Amino acid sequence: MTALEPFFVADGDHFLATISTRGPWSRNHQHGGPPAALCVRALEALAPRGSLLTRLTFDFLRPIPMGAVSVTAEVVRAGAKVQRLRATLRDAAGRDLVHVSAVAMRTAPTLPASLVDATGALPPPEAGEPFVFPFFPESTGYHHAVEMRVVRGAWGTGPMAAWMRTRVPLVAGEAPSPLQRLLLATDSASGVAVAVDPKRYSWVNADLTVAIHRVPEGEWVCLDATTATEAHGVAVTRARLWDTRGPVGVSLQSLVIEPR
Repeated sequence: MTALEPFFVADGDHFLATISTRGPWSRNHQHGGPPAALCVRALEALAPRGSLLTRLTFDFLRPIPMGAVSVTAEVVRAGAKVQRLRATLRDAAGRDLVHVSAVAMRTAPTLPASLVDATGALPPPEAGEPFVFPFFPESTGYHHAVEMRVVRGAWGTGPMAAWMRTRVPLVAGEAPSPLQRLLLATDSASGVAVAVDPKRYSWVNADLTVAIHRVPEGEWVCLDATTATEAHGVAVTRARLWDTRGPVGVSLQSLVIEPR
């Protein structure tokens, strides 16, 4: 951890966003990663012991302001093997900012060994080149609150793989959980696999879906990302998610691209 500010400071039932949450398109709005991780924090408190939050879908309803936010979470359906959960992020005025639906599945010893597709394994973080997102409007923000190492591809040319880890806590005084660390990074996939000129265009994701088959281990998360961009201004970013042990899941984002 560094002298940078944590992403949020708890204040009663609210969380105060710091400049570490600042996103790429406005100095007054947050990057999607920290509020997504804050929602996961609330969902983890509800998920049954021995379960895995295997699928999380975030609908970003409006830009998330640099201010106080609150999170509520509830169990929608409590099954013996599968639970359905829901969370809502709101601003200080009570307006809904993010809706989250989640699935928690029970885990139990079932197979003699794990069977995963580890093709296309990536070099470790220490083999990568340091990288900082170049399109943020301010010198301080999310892009400096995370550390990045590029291990495949080149930024601005299409598919790219980059390791990421947070430099600061999600909430002041707390160590982020492995899943919170994953969500702090994963919303950046559309900023990793970029094929348009950020001086001419902006791209904003309306949603984020993350599906995992195991909890990530360690500080580093790798986004092996690619974006399919159409001339009509709609794009989709897909990413394979890795930790230093191997693949952990996938993510998907729907984007709208606009001229600046």
